[in-house]
Amino acid sequence: MVSNVGTWMQRVAQDWLVLTIPGNGGAALGITTGLQFLPILLLSPYAGVVADRFPKRRVLQLTQGTMALAALLLGVIAALGVAQTWHVYLIALAFGVGAAFDGPVRQAFVSEMVGPDDVTNAVGLNSAAFNTARIVGPALAGLLIGLFGGGMEATGWVILINAVSYLAVIWQLERMDTRALHTPAPTGRRPGMLLEGLRYLRGQPKMLMILVLVFFAGTFGMNFQMTSALMATEVFGKGASEFGLLGSALAVGSLTGALLAARRPKVRVRLLFAAAIGFGVAEIVAGSLPSYLAFALFCPLIGFATITLLNSANATLQIESDPELRGRVMAIYMTIVMGGTPIGAPVIGWIGETYGARWTLIVGGLMVLVGVLLALLVHGFATGDDEQASTPTRLTVPAGAARF
Repeated sequence: MVSNVGTWMQRVAQDWLVLTIPGNGGAALGITTGLQFLPILLLSPYAGVVADRFPKRRVLQLTQGTMALAALLLGVIAALGVAQTWHVYLIALAFGVGAAFDGPVRQAFVSEMVGPDDVTNAVGLNSAAFNTARIVGPALAGLLIGLFGGGMEATGWVILINAVSYLAVIWQLERMDTRALHTPAPTGRRPGMLLEGLRYLRGQPKMLMILVLVFFAGTFGMNFQMTSALMATEVFGKGASEFGLLGSALAVGSLTGALLAARRPKVRVRLLFAAAIGFGVAEIVAGSLPSYLAFALFCPLIGFATITLLNSANATLQIESDPELRGRVMAIYMTIVMGGTPIGAPVIGWIGETYGARWTLIVGGLMVLVGVLLALLVHGFATGDDEQASTPTRLTVPAGAARF
């Protein structure tokens, strides 16, 4: 929780830092976001192999330390007032390398902490903790940036707080009782391990459908930090505090969705499609709202739809995947849901700079709806069975599963 608060503080501070550098706008913001997520696109599949071969607890300590160093460097140069755009680009790329290995390992580690009976519950509670931090982090970052003067130096101090926050995760991982973990036997090294994971997914129609949904949502719809920054500054003429509050408003909806997911004993295919459609429509509506207040009040609906889609997809993949391949499955999932950002963020940023900030949300929402249509086609073609494609598929958690 401590580290997640720091992470969300840095996300707001980093975007604000980019906008404080003269000459920067939506395009620079999109490039920064794209560079931070580019390693996820390139390296996450290999991170899945690492997750299946090495102790996840130790790998997580290493990745958390890597991201802490990147945050420390960016915070120092910003606090000294010497940050330039290329500095932010380079450090965002380095930060992304750590995140590329951290994400898949961390997702796969959830099922080791609780065992198969409680995976749906654990995914929901993990997401709830994350989104609680998402409420606190952006608002706290906005307030601190304003309190420290609102300029480049202010963003540096906020980023330095995040650098220190990683110590909380590293310390707690060290304190874990490894005897209580549900750790599968490490997979031995052999040629073609990455291709083995891809071949496995190719034979899973439901998983392929989920990956199509999350690709369009992650690539074109989930650029919230950028779209919120552009809407706050260019459309509504607001400052850092109001920008930070938008992130918290999104997280209120996300937290609600996460808590409901923690109580849900099964996931249905129709829930995935309903969440994706709701997300796309909500973004289109948000891009058309007339005032900052209306936009802020509507943000929780976007957050609710987004987290319902992601949690349902995450739980489905973890429950249905082979334990020996789970690391690779989650790595491919993370690659799809986050790795598309280097493609989508610069495009959405260019759209905002060329046609206006509102179109970043409208176009993003339309592309999510296109993804829904393609996912329906993929699921239908992959199963080759119209009855199976139209019948809701249920993932049933055993009766002994804990409920929140």
